[in-house]
Amino acid sequence: MIIGKVVGSVVSTRKCDNLVGSKFMIVEPIPSLKVDNRIVAIDKVGAGIGELVLVAQGSAARIGCDMEKSPVDAAIVGIIDEGQNLE
Repeated sequence: MIIGKVVGSVVSTRKCDNLVGSKFMIVEPIPSLKVDNRIVAIDKVGAGIGELVLVAQGSAARIGCDMEKSPVDAAIVGIIDEGQNLE
């Protein structure tokens, strides 16, 4: 899992049928992870722009959001309430 900050959203009117009704957010990994690429992650927990979130990737993302047969590579699986040295 990685920690990131939600920095935007993506709207997609045409997508795979099993993704219909899903919300997509743009997540920027926190600087201390030294990862420069932003991630588009499916959001099943209702995260908002500006919130710190936990993101699962790969097969863990599909399992974590109960979408095992969907083309999901990253999923927001938690919203961080507090933590130390996050940013």
